[in-house]
Amino acid sequence: MNTPITQSQSWLAHAKEVPIRNANAACLCTLSPEGTPDGRIVLVKAITEKGFAFYTNSHSQKGRALAATPKASLVFYWDALGRQLRVTGDVIGASKAESDAYFAERPRDSQIGAWASLQSEALPERADLSHRIASFEAQFLGGDVPRPPHWMGYWVVPQKIEFWTEKPFRLHERDVYHRQLDGEWQLVTLYP
Repeated sequence: MNTPITQSQSWLAHAKEVPIRNANAACLCTLSPEGTPDGRIVLVKAITEKGFAFYTNSHSQKGRALAATPKASLVFYWDALGRQLRVTGDVIGASKAESDAYFAERPRDSQIGAWASLQSEALPERADLSHRIASFEAQFLGGDVPRPPHWMGYWVVPQKIEFWTEKPFRLHERDVYHRQLDGEWQLVTLYP
């Protein structure tokens, strides 16, 4: 049975096959604690019935925004395919096991970077980051790099998913699925 989740998985798989570089890149839109909209690109690492997963430093601007207002939108845009996927919903933290498992898959340099970067904080000089990297490389020399406690996964649990397909003369197709209280999805087609 085709659901908006399976269709999302299919669209992402197609974008990867094209291939589109960073096909899993999406603009994550949040609200700052002051209520200001903010967007940035994240890499979505999983799409399941649970939602859309990404991982980041919880002390970053997006982490602080999600702590204050745990709601977000994701926007994927695949120009080569003439497709856009919009997802809106509540955000929940991934489990420690999920965060640990994904962290363990990352390249060692990325693992070290997660410890070294004070993400979203002012960096007086690039050399400061280099020194922090060297310090953590020495600390974890010869062993596994554990996941920092501030580095975690997030799930955008969709309440609305829109599939946009480009058509001539800007008469695009727009199919929007809304999750109902019983968990079922209701489809509405919108004017372009």
